[in-house]
Amino acid sequence: MSKKVSRVLAFFYSLVRKLVGTLNYLKLPPDLFGLGHMTNATPIWTPSAETIETANITKFIRWLDTERNVELADYHALWQWSVTEIEAFWQAIWDYFEVTASVTATTALTARQMPGADWFPGARLNYAENVFAKMIDGDTMIYTAEEGPTVTLTKADITQQVAALQATMRNLGVGMGDRVVAYLPNIPEAIIGCLAAVGLGAIWSSASPDFGARSVLDRFGQIEPKLLLAVDGYMYNGRNFDRTDVVTQIQQELPTLEHTIVIPLVAADLSVLPKANQTWQSAVLDQAPGGALYFEQVPFDHPLWVLYSSGTTGLPKPIVHGHGGNLLEHLKSTAFHNDLKEGERFFWYTSTGWMMWNYLIGSLLAGCSIALFNGSPGYPNLERLWHFVAENDVNYFGLSPAFVGACAKAGLVPKALVDLSKLRGIGSTGAPLPETGFAWIYENVSADVALESLSGGTDLCTAFVGGARTLPIYAGEIQGASLGANVQAFDPSGAPIQDEVGELVITEPMPSMPIYFWNDKDNARYQASYFEMYPNIWRHGDWIKFNEHGGCVIYGRSDSTINRKGVRMGTSEIYQCVDGIDAVLDSLVIDLEALGRESYMPLFVVLREGVQLNEALRQTINRKLRQEVSPRHVPDDIYQVAEIPYTLSGKKLEVPVRRILLGQDVNKVANLGAMRNPQAVDFFVELAQTLQA
Repeated sequence: MSKKVSRVLAFFYSLVRKLVGTLNYLKLPPDLFGLGHMTNATPIWTPSAETIETANITKFIRWLDTERNVELADYHALWQWSVTEIEAFWQAIWDYFEVTASVTATTALTARQMPGADWFPGARLNYAENVFAKMIDGDTMIYTAEEGPTVTLTKADITQQVAALQATMRNLGVGMGDRVVAYLPNIPEAIIGCLAAVGLGAIWSSASPDFGARSVLDRFGQIEPKLLLAVDGYMYNGRNFDRTDVVTQIQQELPTLEHTIVIPLVAADLSVLPKANQTWQSAVLDQAPGGALYFEQVPFDHPLWVLYSSGTTGLPKPIVHGHGGNLLEHLKSTAFHNDLKEGERFFWYTSTGWMMWNYLIGSLLAGCSIALFNGSPGYPNLERLWHFVAENDVNYFGLSPAFVGACAKAGLVPKALVDLSKLRGIGSTGAPLPETGFAWIYENVSADVALESLSGGTDLCTAFVGGARTLPIYAGEIQGASLGANVQAFDPSGAPIQDEVGELVITEPMPSMPIYFWNDKDNARYQASYFEMYPNIWRHGDWIKFNEHGGCVIYGRSDSTINRKGVRMGTSEIYQCVDGIDAVLDSLVIDLEALGRESYMPLFVVLREGVQLNEALRQTINRKLRQEVSPRHVPDDIYQVAEIPYTLSGKKLEVPVRRILLGQDVNKVANLGAMRNPQAVDFFVELAQTLQA
């Protein structure tokens, strides 16, 4: 594209944005969903001139000007170009980051369609090889558990262990296309195992050791693994948990499993395991040093790893990602959206059962060190992670809204406890971060940090709305759609909307979209999961609203949407309001809309120890909802419960609980093995019997 054409497009896009903003300002009524104004008019954080000048996004814009003759004024123009000229954009990502490949493609995309886009046909590469090509010397991996010293691994340490494990794997017959599965916590051995497997062209899949046996088998059983990496147990909240019984069941019920390598963490009795095993010591540490790394050259869309949907209903969907797609996406996201610099330290509190663990590996592509924490974020207290961040000079800290809320309710002031001067960025995901969460970070952590709320998913192994270091940040708001992600809000008819809540859709293909689901004949399940509502348009299953400056808010899952008297709403605004009451620790709201009867919306609350749900507290909750949100958000009933049901990845079971309360069989609508607290559904099963009477 010529500079002249690029300038015209950028000017036209700017003009359209201003026009849309004016029209939306004049539009009446301003909010058809009863959700109120999305953000404050004043940013809570504004990038300095130096921040903009040194941002990786700015450097990329300049590179496009000099190397591609594409002149773009700012992030908005860059985003528009990236979702319009998608072939040119993704080719630029490949070239800018100098992807290591034995064969390069002559074109970036041959079929601009969803599903079925064919990215970089003919290319041959390896995700792990590119990780090692970008990996810095020095302390590449920093690890600590709840108790014990901090351990550091250099690039030389990681190289030696990956090479040794690859030699062992090859001796065991593991090669291209074989599945290697891991029942491991967030420890260095998990990262090393993943890099070793994908380097060989094998396919990786992992589960956290707090998963129950049935949940693990529901996942791993679908992909028929050859090799298992497992721990004998794990530590959490000051306790050790022996998992040899689960490993035993996994070994017994996976008929294709030929070998197991065990990492002893809790000194359990390994002799109880029914099959012969190697230990990490014999498989890796006792191997002669000096072995060479091996990188199988695979096609762009060769399977890299299998991730899984939350599995709240039925078997989890085994989502297969490709080497090339995740490589380009992680190069782009970590550099441009997290703004990670070479030599910085990146920490995201995660488990191996969540896609953020895979993304954490991806940050090595930015030339970062990665920090790993194994255990509870609240043990021995909520100060623990903040001390870990400060002691290890972390530059980017990924956390969850639940952790922010817990710190706020505990009255924590991290900046008064530790030196957080090295912290440049904070990422928040897993649920919408409310305005109160933004305020707490800027008041109690740092006024200078870039707080990037983001949202994405297992499905693309990335965030498709998130941060941009050159843009201002508004409380309660995600800064905008990510580069190369044409994210929009659609109404039920498939028309794009603004300043209204709609279905989150992606209208152009992205390289990191799944290549397929495992054992999905004719792609039927894949098609139904994303393309059933809007043909050839990816529908993600979230409610989203965009405003005139491109910012957005996620309002929760669209399939757990509340419909009150014709007005649809997500659940997040109710949680933001109710959880802001000091007596309330957690909440769940369910809309029991059924054909032939009026909607019934109960609210379930977990209260502080010693607090009982009395009439005064009911009135406080209802009054706050009526005043701060809308009268439509006031529940029909409020129940006190001991706990809210959660998946192992930290998602509230809104849809399964809704189905239980509508009278469906709990075993058909909820996968109890994929739950953090399966006993929590008992209350709802009993309540359902009362409601159906």
